[in-house]
Amino acid sequence: MLKLNFPEYRLRFKSRENNPLVFDVVRKKYVRLQPEEWVRQHCIHFLIQEKGYPVGRMLVEREIRVNNLPRRVDIAVCDALGQVDLLVECKAPEVPITQEVFDQMARYNLALNARLLMVTNGLSHVYCRMDYAGQRYEYLRELPPYSTE
Repeated sequence: MLKLNFPEYRLRFKSRENNPLVFDVVRKKYVRLQPEEWVRQHCIHFLIQEKGYPVGRMLVEREIRVNNLPRRVDIAVCDALGQVDLLVECKAPEVPITQEVFDQMARYNLALNARLLMVTNGLSHVYCRMDYAGQRYEYLRELPPYSTE
């Protein structure tokens, strides 16, 4: 798999019926290793190891409803009250981070009202903080570390 713009992490792998699998520490199971999953697993480890987000507050590949349609969020991190604080959209490395990709996450956030957003393809990362009062995004240079505030 392609080297990503994340620190190197010791991921666990195995193979089943000639399909490579990677262990997901949030879902506590092996999942099929595909390009988007490669990015998602690196992002999960980045959030845990570099930014201090607790694994116990993470949701991965969870279904939500947006305009009564089922959608799946890649990664969400909840606060102490169970509300989504950080929403992450992961794409495969060959998928450029475009306005369309960002808009997809923004639509998901209509149902979740997260404080922080992150979009990544493993090579490029975009971070922002929501300003709901001003109805705009505040782009950030980096993702803030986990905070209980």
